[in-house]
Amino acid sequence: MGDKTGVVFDIQQFSTHDGYGIRTTVFLKGCNNRCLWCHNPESLSAKPQLEFFKSKCIGCGECARVCPHGVFLKDGSIDMSKCVDCGICAEHCNAKARVMSGTVMSSGEVFEKVCKDKPFYDNSGGGVTLSGGEPLLQAEFAAEIAEKCFLAGIGVGIQTAGNVPFSAFEAIMPFTQFIMYDFKVFDDALHRKYVGVSNCRIKQNLLRLSEYEQIKLIVRTPVVTGVNDNEAQIGAICDFIKDFKNLDYYELLKYHSLGRSKLENLNMDFGMEFVPPTEQTMLRLKAVAERYVKNVKYI
Repeated sequence: MGDKTGVVFDIQQFSTHDGYGIRTTVFLKGCNNRCLWCHNPESLSAKPQLEFFKSKCIGCGECARVCPHGVFLKDGSIDMSKCVDCGICAEHCNAKARVMSGTVMSSGEVFEKVCKDKPFYDNSGGGVTLSGGEPLLQAEFAAEIAEKCFLAGIGVGIQTAGNVPFSAFEAIMPFTQFIMYDFKVFDDALHRKYVGVSNCRIKQNLLRLSEYEQIKLIVRTPVVTGVNDNEAQIGAICDFIKDFKNLDYYELLKYHSLGRSKLENLNMDFGMEFVPPTEQTMLRLKAVAERYVKNVKYI
């Protein structure tokens, strides 16, 4: 077991919706899907990137003084096309208006942070969840974190969208208790339209994972108005997973638009804004899912 490095954009303590019990969720950067409703757009790039929080800026001009790439022009305007996300301006920003989203960390550094809350995991049946982005794009790094946790008696779960080679799952499953698997849209054409990729590999990987009875499966669908908020899509997904022996539960996630507010901070033009589904819609879809699957939740 070595000490590989990877890129982490957040470590969130006391998470209660990322698996069982009290958990620490480690968010890894990089994603090969492009969901138009993405709520973590800072996860899409695999590299650290600059965020600018305009409301925090005090106009001191320190960023312009230290920038070596000519991003800040003499007329007061900013040419972000010249920005290379070097982070020098963030290092000198005392107001924390400019910060880097994403930090290169070793697996040992991540483990050192997450193991501090082991008493909470032990008392609640919790542990560590590796999320993203798509954590399995950094499969070796993720597996090393998982192995360190496993050897320390800390339970590990994975949140994934499944669009990775199956070898990535094989690398981490020996150290994993459960997999939270996002299955967003059943129809392949719709999946291509709204997620940006085919779902063929996603379906194939999920079928293969259903054969690993020692791993609990939690299948989740973000409910997005006008995309999959209908009986056809939810019914098809639940019919697909209904006979999985290791399926613990199916979860419907209510879309929210919080990710949209991050795009300006990241200087990104991406995605679409959707109308959040109503409570009535969520209850209706829960009833649809329950025709196929015994244990259905929604948040």
